[in-house]
Amino acid sequence: MSLLWLFWLSVSYVWQPVVFLHGGPGAGTSANNRRFFDPEFYRIILFDQRGAGKSTPHACLEENTTWDLVDDIEKLREHLGISEWQVFGGSWGSTLALAYSQSHPDKVTGIVLRGIFLLRKKELDWFYEGGAAAIFPDAWEPFRDFIPENERGSLIKAYHKRLNSDDMQTKLMAAKIWTTWELMTAHLIPNEANIKKGEDDTFNLAFARIENHYFVNKGFLPADSYLVSNIDKIRHIKTVIVQGRYDVCCPMMSAWDLHKEWPEAEFKVVPDAGHSANEVGIAAELVAANEKLKNILKSGGI
Repeated sequence: MSLLWLFWLSVSYVWQPVVFLHGGPGAGTSANNRRFFDPEFYRIILFDQRGAGKSTPHACLEENTTWDLVDDIEKLREHLGISEWQVFGGSWGSTLALAYSQSHPDKVTGIVLRGIFLLRKKELDWFYEGGAAAIFPDAWEPFRDFIPENERGSLIKAYHKRLNSDDMQTKLMAAKIWTTWELMTAHLIPNEANIKKGEDDTFNLAFARIENHYFVNKGFLPADSYLVSNIDKIRHIKTVIVQGRYDVCCPMMSAWDLHKEWPEAEFKVVPDAGHSANEVGIAAELVAANEKLKNILKSGGI
């Protein structure tokens, strides 16, 4: 038995494993994603999904579906020798967290969700087909105007064509504009440091291509209401939902619909926040949610 495995055995009884599921899809993880968890209690596992972050091939769309990712998460759990773990996901990460937990409810000790995204048609239409333009018209018009008028019947499909173009310059320009639209709307008050991430072609390409790929394919979900209709599978799992009142990317209608279907989950609305997990009020509620689940685990309540 290796010393590394002995070390894992020695800490596995102390640390609670938690898997962090990033947004996008395509955004990847970063070290500051660890800030929501007590490092003396949690074993924090940051997972770069297919084609994103440090995963290779970069920005790859082949064999990249919600169910491939669900399988990857389960394989990761098995690879690490973890019997069960907590699941944490925001934005697209909340979609994936629900899909994984509903597929493997016996492996999940607790769930923290942020910026609820159920990948329904009305949510995609809101953000990518003109609804959010009512709030951010200055950010919306460059996104819309990149596409010729005769192709604006479905901007998601029009961007899909360009994000998969054989011409690299077309692909990179489409990726930059797609990504910038989301970065400019992710905070209640636009965050310049966040928007500058859109200057990185490598980040843009993975973020835009993978995100668009999932949206063109309706998240690879069998039905529009699939995640809500399967709540009974996870109703018993201790869960906290955190939602910014003024979230433009993932508007509160989705969190509200989930809350009504799942009243057993604790529902926290942050009154002065938008979408980003890094907004002060949302970050504080996410830390509080993990502390609550930590205390329940320590007391033997889960």
